[in-house]
Amino acid sequence: MANIKSAKKRIVQTLKKTEFNRFRKSKIRSGIKKIYTLLDKKDPKEINKNFLVVESQLAKAVGKGVYKKNTASRLISRLSKKIKSVG
Repeated sequence: MANIKSAKKRIVQTLKKTEFNRFRKSKIRSGIKKIYTLLDKKDPKEINKNFLVVESQLAKAVGKGVYKKNTASRLISRLSKKIKSVG
């Protein structure tokens, strides 16, 4: 356990950030899963609406350092490819 005040503070900050980043990733994964279920139903309006939300969340996550740029780009690319094959 840390003895220095600043080290204790960093531990608390890291725990908070880790929790929030876990929440962000979970939300993104849920959105992606929702799009895949909508692809089975073939509802283009809902798919596009959800795709825009997920794309926005991924862009924000990249800005916050939760995902790397190429990872988010790859996820978006795969999703858009699937959506275009249905549409």
